[in-house]
Amino acid sequence: MNHQYGIFLRAFTLSLLVTCALSCRPTKVKWIDPASTSYAQACEVTNPRRLVFVSGQIPVNDNNHGVPANFQEQCRTVWNNIKEQLDACDMKLTDIVKVTTYLADRKYREQNYSVRQEVLGEHSPALTVIIADIYDEAWLLEIEVIAVH
Repeated sequence: MNHQYGIFLRAFTLSLLVTCALSCRPTKVKWIDPASTSYAQACEVTNPRRLVFVSGQIPVNDNNHGVPANFQEQCRTVWNNIKEQLDACDMKLTDIVKVTTYLADRKYREQNYSVRQEVLGEHSPALTVIIADIYDEAWLLEIEVIAVH
């Protein structure tokens, strides 16, 4: 074995050991300045083992009963869809670190907050709410999330 190859092999082995050691450390989540309204100003994640990015979920489910007429039922349907996506990834709602909600109208802010708090309880991920022109006029909201484990 030539000298350069030996140095390379030792450096590679060391970097592999460091990477393995770091990846074996548990994921740590630190909530920065959590508000009393079910969100935090920021969320610091250290050593995530898995990240899941859930696409914007809409108020339609697999049973093809159509879009619920009222906002609260649409919101619950969306959160149920999010839960199903997280379940498929072996994660829970408490693994969510970021929520982005798109509302069709600002008049839904209070109802959105109420259902979010009902669903998430004391869990307070980082949060953004955007008033937007949503893809389908029947949809009153769409929510995407990022989860870590």
